[in-house]
Amino acid sequence: MSAPAAAAAMPPTQGTASSSSSSAAASTSQQQQQDPAMTSKDYYADSYAHFGIHEEMLKDEVRTLSYRAAIINNPHLFKGKTVLDVGCGTGILCMFAAKAGAKKVIGVDMSNIIDQARVIVDANGFKDTIHLVKGKLEEVDLGLGPDEKVDIIISEWMGYFLLYESMLDTVILARDKYLAPDGHLFPDKATLFLSAIEDEDYKNEKIGFWDDVYGFDYSCIKEVALREPLVDTVDVKSVVCDPAPIKHLDLMTVKKEDLAFITDFELRATRDDYVHAFIGWFDISFDACHKPVQFSTGPQARYTHWKQTVFYTRDMLTLNANDIVKGKITCAPNGKNPRDLDIKIQWNVDGDVKSSGEMNYQMS
Repeated sequence: MSAPAAAAAMPPTQGTASSSSSSAAASTSQQQQQDPAMTSKDYYADSYAHFGIHEEMLKDEVRTLSYRAAIINNPHLFKGKTVLDVGCGTGILCMFAAKAGAKKVIGVDMSNIIDQARVIVDANGFKDTIHLVKGKLEEVDLGLGPDEKVDIIISEWMGYFLLYESMLDTVILARDKYLAPDGHLFPDKATLFLSAIEDEDYKNEKIGFWDDVYGFDYSCIKEVALREPLVDTVDVKSVVCDPAPIKHLDLMTVKKEDLAFITDFELRATRDDYVHAFIGWFDISFDACHKPVQFSTGPQARYTHWKQTVFYTRDMLTLNANDIVKGKITCAPNGKNPRDLDIKIQWNVDGDVKSSGEMNYQMS
């Protein structure tokens, strides 16, 4: 479900497509022509109304084909069942569920993209099976009876670094309110990982740049840039340490308060090298399937639109092979905007070159 993060999170220097302001203005104008009641401010607030975000997610084959395999290849779980899709977007997961034999599929989304989803559902012959509801899950009527539950909840709720702008709290609410006691969640497992990378050249380009801007001292912005994680693809050859799992989520049992956590970690260096940043990514599992389906968003795996999340350190770490970076990561929703994340990473290296430090980051 992840939407574009801050501009720095999608740098064109790394090959990420970026829209010009003129094309963005043109698309807003086209949207306003389609729905004259909506203003540009409305579309700015509803970033998921624009097809471009959904195009990026749909073209992510790792993501979309994993969901399709988990659903289509398990018709015994879906046949004759009632399915709820939380954050249904263009309705692709709803249609997978209908194709797998679901008796009724309810898709909920608060974005105006659901207006396009209705057209898509009708065009593909699922009008009688798929019921789309516009609004917040907490407020809408799903058309269920007083004691009626759903058999399966599907959702693509994951954000950058798994939890940034994620809809997991809404999925938890849906599970607790609507899922039958013997029901299933798709996906049902998620694991967040941390490692460390050598990235001197790009750190100098993104962070060191502010030390001298055409002869002027811009170093105050350097501190701001350091605190903002970068979402980008990382070359697996840059990874210096074995990854460590820092958070495992079982969607059948996780609680909202579990989304704030403090975890100790140990990263073992696989070679002599320098470290300029920590990186995070996540793996997803559909374990309710007859044949479980998994995918990874790590640097060792195929590209996904989630990429990896890079946390630059102020000072470089010097590691020898088998050195251990011991640390602690604290992650919690931001107090003012719970879709943002406040992250603190503390570390200590007790090797030939000793070092320690801590950094506070905000994904916003």
